[in-house]
Amino acid sequence: MLNKQLARFPRLDLIGAPTPLEKLERLSAWVGRDIYVKRDDTTTLALGGNKVRKLEYLAADAQAQGADTLITAGAIQSNHVRQTAALAARLGLGCVALLENPIASEDPGYLHNGNRLLLELFDAKVELVENLDNADEQLQALAARLQSNGKKPYTVPIGGSSPVGALGYVRAGLELADQIEQIGVPFAAVVVASGSAGTHSGLALALAERQPALPLIGVTVSRSEEDQLPKVRRLAESTAALLDIAVPEPLKINLWDEYYAPRYGEPNAGTLAAIRLVAGQEGLLLDPVYTGKAMAGLLDGIGRQRFDEGPIVFVHTGGAPALFAYPQLFSG
Repeated sequence: MLNKQLARFPRLDLIGAPTPLEKLERLSAWVGRDIYVKRDDTTTLALGGNKVRKLEYLAADAQAQGADTLITAGAIQSNHVRQTAALAARLGLGCVALLENPIASEDPGYLHNGNRLLLELFDAKVELVENLDNADEQLQALAARLQSNGKKPYTVPIGGSSPVGALGYVRAGLELADQIEQIGVPFAAVVVASGSAGTHSGLALALAERQPALPLIGVTVSRSEEDQLPKVRRLAESTAALLDIAVPEPLKINLWDEYYAPRYGEPNAGTLAAIRLVAGQEGLLLDPVYTGKAMAGLLDGIGRQRFDEGPIVFVHTGGAPALFAYPQLFSG
């Protein structure tokens, strides 16, 4: 049913073939448990990452509305803003981004390197703001200002996490279900970083239909379970409404919130250890904001026997450019 409903919505074909689902042979041997990785870090736009799946639908909607500028917001090291700016450049659109410094860093690497450097190369216009506590209103004000100057802006929400954007991860979830079924063994769980909730909620809808007995674990990167749960639930419900379907009865939102401390954008010792381990075992790069924390949760979950029997899928949402903004964490 979901494939038929998705076909109603315009989409830019930015990814092409499905991203691979690969077994991490050395890491699996190291932990004594089969771990597979869904390689959404290999999407083709601007060094890869999950946001391009959302932008396939959001940018198609922007074009349908005749927009000439994409506007969005995020942290200085936002993967989402990086990919939005890159797509705007590819489509010949303007891009204006509101950026906050969520960790109050004065480190030059954080302020000017990594994703922030790439925004300059993509010719995005950046406005620094004290915070994004009222991001929707701030983006509305920016849109009004651009409209008064004759522009036709299209607002891309933080993380691309709107019902339209979440369609990208409904599609990805169906893709992942196909790959799991091709492997032909029962999997124990799928693990993904849970932040702005578009990736998590889209996967949840698709897997509830295609793999209803397979738990999807969202490792929070910025909030407690109490605060994150309604965000994921609301977006899953509104995305289902957009698709004109009922929320599947098997859908369950599982969140682990022990790994995001001290706050968004700031890694902890477990995060850094997970990044080093996966790089050393597999030559695979995680990031300090999302995937490092999610992998720390996966590894700790194995150690604490939180998973049932069977292989585990880790959804790699990208983010490696942010590593260059945190060099002091990995030196020495």
